[in-house]
Formats: sequence, C-alpha cells, structure tokens
Amino acid sequence: MASAVGVDDYALTRVPQSARYSWWSVAVQRFGQVSALSQFLLGATLGFGMGFWEAFLALTLGAVILEVVAVFVGVIGMREGLSTSMLARWTGFGRSGSALIGLAIGISLVGWFGIQSAVSAQGLAALVGGLPEWGWSLVFGLVVTSIVLWGFGSMAWTAYVTVPAFLVLVGWSIISELSRHDVGALMASAPPGPQLSLLEGTTLVAGGFIVGSIITPDMTRFNRSVADVVKQTVVGVTLGEYVIGMAGVLLAHAVGTSEITTIVTSSVGWVGILVIVAGTVKINDWNLYSSGLGLVNFVGTVFGRRVHRGLATALIGVVGSVLAAAGILDAFTEFLTLLGVAFPPIAGIMVAEYFVVRRWRGDLEAARAGGRLPEQAPAWVPATLVIWLVAALVGRFVEVGLGSINSLVVAFVLYVVAGRLGLVRGVGAGRTERVRV
Repeated sequence: MASAVGVDDYALTRVPQSARYSWWSVAVQRFGQVSALSQFLLGATLGFGMGFWEAFLALTLGAVILEVVAVFVGVIGMREGLSTSMLARWTGFGRSGSALIGLAIGISLVGWFGIQSAVSAQGLAALVGGLPEWGWSLVFGLVVTSIVLWGFGSMAWTAYVTVPAFLVLVGWSIISELSRHDVGALMASAPPGPQLSLLEGTTLVAGGFIVGSIITPDMTRFNRSVADVVKQTVVGVTLGEYVIGMAGVLLAHAVGTSEITTIVTSSVGWVGILVIVAGTVKINDWNLYSSGLGLVNFVGTVFGRRVHRGLATALIGVVGSVLAAAGILDAFTEFLTLLGVAFPPIAGIMVAEYFVVRRWRGDLEAARAGGRLPEQAPAWVPATLVIWLVAALVGRFVEVGLGSINSLVVAFVLYVVAGRLGLVRGVGAGRTERVRV
C-alpha cells in the first residue's frame, strides 16, 4: 500500500548520507523555487514603483537577508538530515511545539499550492481551452501532486526540465519586448506607478520568500556538506533574485504595468502563458512537499499514528486542487498572509537554540553518530511559546523596519536571553517514535 502512494522520503527519520545529492542537483531546485513566477511578479511590482537602480538595491538587501536565514537554518538541516518540523522538536519547541509548526506549515503551503494552481489554470484556460478554469485547476494540481508523490528525486528531474524551459521563455519575453525599447532609457526612466520607498521594496523582497528560507531544512537535509549549503544558497537565491527579479523590473518599465499576464502576453503572445505555467510548477511542488512533511509530523505527534508521506501528499494535493477549483482560496489569501508572521520567529528560535543556547544540541549530536534520533524530546518548552508569540506580535504590529526581520531578530535575542537566565526548560517528555526506513 505504501508503494502505491509514492515514497516516504525519510519524513520522520534522518536522511542517510547514501541518499543525499550533489549540491548542483539541490541548487537547481532552489533556483527553480526562487526564480518562479512569484519572483517575476515581485520584480514587476518593484519596477512599477521604483527606478531600476533603486529596485536593484532593494533586491540586493532582501537577497542578503534571505541568504543569511537560509544558510543558518539550512546548515542545521544538512547536519541533522531532518525536515523543519522534525528539527523543531530539539531546537527549542519540543514535540508538541513541533506539531504546531507542522500544522502551520501544512495549512499555509497547501493554501499557496491551491492559489498558484488557480493562477496556472487561468493561463491554461486561455491558452488551451477545452476545460473551464476550475477543470484546469484540478488538472494542474493533480499533475503537480503526482510529481511530489515520488519525492525529492522526482522533483529534481522536474527542475531539470521546467527551470531551463522557464528561463528560455522568460528570455524570449525579455528580448522580444526590450528590442522595441532603449534599455539605457528604461534603466534611467521613472517608475510608471505609485512610488515605493527602499524600505517598502526591501520588505517586499524579504517578506516574499521568508517562509521559503525558513523551511530550507526540508531541502538541505539532502545536501552533503556545509559548503554545499552555502554554494546552493548563494547561487540559487542570488541568480533567482537578480535574473528573474530585474527582468521583471525592466519589463514593468517597458510595458507600464505590474500585471504579469499583461507583461508576458504583450511580449510573446500566447507563449507567455507557458511562462506562467512553467514558472508555477517548480515552486508549487515544494509548497506541496513541505506541506506533506508538516502534516506527517503533526499527525504522528498529536494522534500517535504513522502516516506515509506519499499518502499525506496525495490527500492534501487533492484537497488543495479541489479548493482551487472551487475558488474558495481567493478569500484565503489574507489569512495566509497573516499566518506568515508566525514563521520568521521559528527561524530565530531554531538558530538561537542550535548555535548559541544548545540545550538539546548534545542529544542531537549523540544520536546522529548512530544515524538515529534522540530517544526522547520535551513535550513543551513554555519559554519558547511566549517568545514565539511576542516576536510574532512585534512582526505584525511594529511598523518600524522590516516586520519579518524584526520578529526573527526579536525571537533570536529573547531566546538567547532566556537561555542565559536558565528559563529554557522542557516540560514533560515523550519517547521518539520508532520508524522503519
């Protein structure tokens, strides 16, 4: 039965060294994740409200923030070979806290999976026809689900196809449109829309992919070394931000709009819809993949039942596709955006625990030597819950600076202080479930 729904992909165990991939294989997926349609849209939004060099600076500042977060949490994932929600058990949250993280990841990313499926469905309905948008939502969502069922390896091969295709199509769009303009004049031109400040632009860049940076361990657990994590992050994030982001900036100046569909279709006509579809597949498979990992951890912790990752993926893939087809997710976007403020503090707490406080670092290292998980984990860490809430509220309501970064830094500092004061203590304990690989 398990093999009928794909592979489990070490959902609740460490990824062994024998199952890891070259840094390039992981980097292609990271680049595909960052250089997706959403990044094109981000660049167009910046170009609509900022000059070329202002947008370049905003992308640079935002990329540095994202890379720092991704490298630190990514190194943890690589060393321990564990997903984000599993790592949380021994990086400050405990078993029950990690279940909350798994649930938040599951809800958030399956929501975005459905929303992006609906975006591609609009393009497919216009390009191919034959089915209404709701029908294409189902088709697109189920195709991506079938890819994710077979785990990291299947997604790697998908990246090898969709990433070059997306780059070729985007390149065609750029050349077709910019050949009709003076590029130097575009770089010097004023933004066509309401002006964005540098702070607002940087916030858009950092906030747009902060959740992707925080769930980096889901990907880097397949890396082989710290150097591999750094290389893939620098190459993937930097190229993704600049190549696709700055292309969006120039096209927004050329076309005079931030509407992505208008931009690509005005440049290359119906082929522009292929840009939208190819650019959505590579981020949407990771939305679904990480959502499945979070759900497996949640069900295992709360209900004590072992759920195969493939089965979890199939279930939430179908649910996300159906919700997209029904149009329900249009009203869900605001909730997902609000939920996003809960994610940055997770990274701050995990990094503070693993590299500074190290309350459970020894347990992880001792177990890692034998290729297993620690025998037990704390049920709750009350100090962490308080810090998580305070930091999330800072991110939501403090309007000075970058909300996502404010909450991350506040969480890091408060956790380090709590650790120094001896307040980081587990309450209760639970034995780690035994999982046959």
